[in-house]
Amino acid sequence: LGWRKEEMISVVCIKQVPATESRIRIDKDGMDIDRSDLSYVVNPYDEFGVEEALRIKERFGGEVLVVTLGPPKAAEALRTCLAMGADQAIHIKTEGFPGINSLSTAMALAEVLRGTPCDIIFFGKQAVDDDNASVGIQVGEFLNLPHVAVINKLEIDISRKIAVAHRQIEGGLEVVETPLPAIFTCQKGLNEPRYASLPGIMKAKQKPLKEIGIGELKGLDTSPGLAIRSMSLPPKRESGRIIEGEPREAVRELVNLLREEAKAL
Repeated sequence: LGWRKEEMISVVCIKQVPATESRIRIDKDGMDIDRSDLSYVVNPYDEFGVEEALRIKERFGGEVLVVTLGPPKAAEALRTCLAMGADQAIHIKTEGFPGINSLSTAMALAEVLRGTPCDIIFFGKQAVDDDNASVGIQVGEFLNLPHVAVINKLEIDISRKIAVAHRQIEGGLEVVETPLPAIFTCQKGLNEPRYASLPGIMKAKQKPLKEIGIGELKGLDTSPGLAIRSMSLPPKRESGRIIEGEPREAVRELVNLLREEAKAL
């Protein structure tokens, strides 16, 4: 990990997730979701990282590398990013290693990135399937890099080798200055991700996509770190109730229901 004066190499770590409009059903054995009819996309928050990396490349020059960890199907997400304009990709394949959790994911990504020269690393703030919101920060700790989470604006001063990140906090805005290289997790509002063009889609087929088996990574514990005992959908909500009558009486009845039935008071 190091700084180059005349150009910037950005890395974006992405995840392939079920499309947010997908209807989730539990598999017959109750141990997983039924994935047979699901459509998959690049995690929406990761797209902000891809777009920001592409804008940095357009401004300063350099390259954009996208990295993912997942089954063979995850290569589709990498090709989508290459079609958007990324230059090359790395796929850490997890086939044959069930139970990969956020910690082992972060360890694998860190091991690959440790030998990859780059100036800035982007993650989405969270994946919309598991919602752990932890992998990017864990990678930063493993690589001993500064990290700023949930940013919605990023300024880079290439002459001073620093970045200034803006992030919303409760009741205000926090501005963080950090030296580069650094890690940032991206939030909605950072930018508007572009669509892949037809020429971009055609070019993506020729761009390099390197495959690494997770079992090839040295010193990585690939034993199952997560065991699912059962899975179920949340109970259906009961239909609402309309309280008729005069406002004073209706309020009295509502308070009584909240206290006696809902146990909310």
